[in-house]
Amino acid sequence: MEARVSAWRPAVPGIAEVFHARFFTHAYPLHTHDTWTLLIVDDGVIRYDLERHHHGALGPAVTLLPPNVAHDGRAATSHGFRKRVLYLDTSVLGPDLIGAAVDQPSLADGLLRTRIHQLHEALAEPGDTLEAESRLALVAERLHEHLGRPPERPPLTRGLADDLRDLLDARLPEALTLAEAAEALGAHPAYLVRCFGSRFGLPPHRYLTGRRVDHARRLLLTGAPAAEVAASAGFTDQAHLTRHFKRYLGTTPARYSTSVKTR
Repeated sequence: MEARVSAWRPAVPGIAEVFHARFFTHAYPLHTHDTWTLLIVDDGVIRYDLERHHHGALGPAVTLLPPNVAHDGRAATSHGFRKRVLYLDTSVLGPDLIGAAVDQPSLADGLLRTRIHQLHEALAEPGDTLEAESRLALVAERLHEHLGRPPERPPLTRGLADDLRDLLDARLPEALTLAEAAEALGAHPAYLVRCFGSRFGLPPHRYLTGRRVDHARRLLLTGAPAAEVAASAGFTDQAHLTRHFKRYLGTTPARYSTSVKTR
């Protein structure tokens, strides 16, 4: 049985690499990374040694391996394993957290695992950097809690959410990155996401996508071709527009345009 791997570097600050793999017999030798290794297992079980202690990585848990600490890895059974990995820069988790991660590399946290899964899905979608940034901010926040460095959580403010909405609207159809918004508003990225969700009932990236779809609808009403509309509305290509348009409106841009013309 042949191994299957895919890897890429996303345009998301803090993520050095995304790596998906299906291994049957491959065993990692003892090695280190200069990044954090955030791992979820979708099938099978992985056995590994970290700092000369034996550990296991399996489906329900999240595994976090710190940078510059030697570890290996191998399948626990002949069935092999399937995993998804994010390699995170030390800008996401600082070196001061390495000791805590060595002590507790396996995190039994269903919500954290779900958020990591959602982050992987966002990273696989081209053009949705804001969503990936938002999901990474919430993942990092929860990891800090597990490692004993929970970030401060001031009361959520409506005004900050309104300011973020105004920034998103001002940049349409271009995307405002979460890092840019955090710097402009002087707030932590995860806090911005929480404030926005509390105020408007949806995360910033979904608000932005909805506004882009609305913009695309108006352009289609003028008779503009879908390919041209996609670029003008801030989508990466026509397929990207169609995917979101159908999700929001239940039909494709082409069918929507045709139905308008025949009235």
